[in-house]
Amino acid sequence: MEKLTPELLLQALPYAYLAVISLIAVCVTCYDKFAAKHLPGRRTREKTLFLISALGGSVAMLLTMQIIRHKTRHKSFMIGIPLIILAQALLIFGIWYLL
Repeated sequence: MEKLTPELLLQALPYAYLAVISLIAVCVTCYDKFAAKHLPGRRTREKTLFLISALGGSVAMLLTMQIIRHKTRHKSFMIGIPLIILAQALLIFGIWYLL
């Protein structure tokens, strides 16, 4: 087993970030679905959902929306989140290609 070094921790940081932001995306999406039925005045703003998606939770949010059938009739989400995923993939590819 490898010793935990600062370099190893630094390498793990992007994965930890993605795990945390994905968990946040799932929780916020599930909360908004619950609020839509039980707490209409306490909904999550669409702007907030898109921000969490843009910060890295896009794949988790899209999968969660499909699984719990939330916002699947909204074209802005069914087109916007896949576009965010595409932009993120292009950005990652561009960074990886440049390095």
